[in-house]
Amino acid sequence: MYEGAISLNYLKSIAWLSFLAFFSVLNETVFNVSLPDIAVQFGISPAAANWVNTSFILTFAIGTAVYGKLSDVYGVKKLLLIGLLLYGTGSIVGVVFHVYYPGVFAARFIQGAGISAVPALIMIIVARCIEPNQQGRAFGLIGSMVAFGEAIGPVIGGMITNYLHWSYLFILPILTLLTLPFFIQTLPGESMREGKTDVLGAILLSLGILTFTLFTTMFQWSFLAISILLFIGFTWRIRRAEQPFIEPSLFSRKTFIVGVLTGSILLGTAAGYVAMVPYMMKDVYQMPTSLIGAGILFPGTVSVILFGYLGGICVDRRGNLFTMAIGIGMITVSFLSVALVADRTPWLITCAMILTFGGLALVKTVISTSVAGSLHSEESGSGMGLLNFACFLAEGMGVAIVGGLLTKPWLAVSFLPTVTDAAAFLYSNMMLLFITAIIIGSIVYFSVYGRLPSASEQPSTSE
Repeated sequence: MYEGAISLNYLKSIAWLSFLAFFSVLNETVFNVSLPDIAVQFGISPAAANWVNTSFILTFAIGTAVYGKLSDVYGVKKLLLIGLLLYGTGSIVGVVFHVYYPGVFAARFIQGAGISAVPALIMIIVARCIEPNQQGRAFGLIGSMVAFGEAIGPVIGGMITNYLHWSYLFILPILTLLTLPFFIQTLPGESMREGKTDVLGAILLSLGILTFTLFTTMFQWSFLAISILLFIGFTWRIRRAEQPFIEPSLFSRKTFIVGVLTGSILLGTAAGYVAMVPYMMKDVYQMPTSLIGAGILFPGTVSVILFGYLGGICVDRRGNLFTMAIGIGMITVSFLSVALVADRTPWLITCAMILTFGGLALVKTVISTSVAGSLHSEESGSGMGLLNFACFLAEGMGVAIVGGLLTKPWLAVSFLPTVTDAAAFLYSNMMLLFITAIIIGSIVYFSVYGRLPSASEQPSTSE
């Protein structure tokens, strides 16, 4: 489909898709600092308020897998247009029905289903068009825009929420519709290919994810039992379908599975941490929403741009292992410093966010390059779609799990002697949980990729 030399149109498309990727993840995090305000306005708990983000991330995660699979049959251009129109529709729903919590929930749900087309399709274009020894820089550029959007989202959200109202955040995504004429002209036409979509497999997987996420926030075992049954049904389906939603062969490739699993653990942990910071700043330091965005989270955007670009170069020149070690080291130092002195000064959190977002930019570049290198060309749609799906799902679950943990009294106890403010006990202990998750993710990655002769594995024809 897109294999071969890279044309000027493809480069333009990637540049503009990177711009759209920025807006897609911006909308993922732009509501972060406004969640406490939403909870107060509707009289709901933090766990319920976090579903404003979780609903978006869930459909965002599912959509990346669906669009990735559909691109193998219908092509990129048509799916991108459909996704952007759906994204705009969700934004309009949010503007109209923002006074009702179910309306806000529905709007975020629709937004996620639409904008998920962007990261899914841009990853596929890079995996198919760009030579493996140049993919690091391409993924680094895209990762920079994605991480920049994630980082600056809370800044913009905080300013708008503080000086206007959080409902105005639904107006920003409508601006992306202005780019539709450009994409219609720039993206090349594509012929339809024979194939069909495994609708039953997609439904079983989506429902399994939804019920499992409900379990992680409500801790009702019935949801866990239902999710297990749905996942069993999904496994049965993809083994028997003529054209399964996800090719079973992908699950037998160790490097692919480990890359996806590592990305899910690390990105899910980081998303949970970012979602926790606004609550921490309000509870421990009584900081206003606007200052949380501008003073605490915004400086991390600078590190994202720098480290995203450097990370791509580092992957191409020094390899995945070296770059991953640097990224994980930065995140771990950041988390540990917050755990030890969570109640000393809010500006320590600012410095920690620089390390967190910078390290996250490196990690994302490595994960994308590692997974792309483990795929055959014909698997790029499903494989990269599954990577996006798993990582965004993990981010949604990370946010949801943190929302649930923030209500647990057994975490709000004194554990580290360096933390003396009772209001900070909960958040210091949460950081220890985050560090544990980061260590687990790094062990998973290096235990497999550290044994390979190179930083990424090129799939063999025998696999």
